[in-house]
Amino acid sequence: MPIDLKNPKQNEMTSGFMPEERAWVQNFLDHGFVDAYRHLYPDRIQYTWWTYRFSARQRGVGWRIDYFLISEALVPHVKDIVIHEEVLGSDHCPVELILE
Repeated sequence: MPIDLKNPKQNEMTSGFMPEERAWVQNFLDHGFVDAYRHLYPDRIQYTWWTYRFSARQRGVGWRIDYFLISEALVPHVKDIVIHEEVLGSDHCPVELILE
């Protein structure tokens, strides 16, 4: 989804956001899977990956590319999803799914 990266228009033909890749993820959603983070936070802007180039992380230029796609039956058990952007050491940060 365009909300999941800082510069969607400039990245339409960049690997990870190409139309065929978005269609592939949409296929999962169309077959009953739910993006648990977007279910809880439909408008929140938060990222899970930043390129090492151009000080992207420090400038808040990232992508949310780490997902929990869950079955609809699991949705009522999702208590929270926490993106730990403060955890350094990789170009990704940990994402925690909390279930009841």
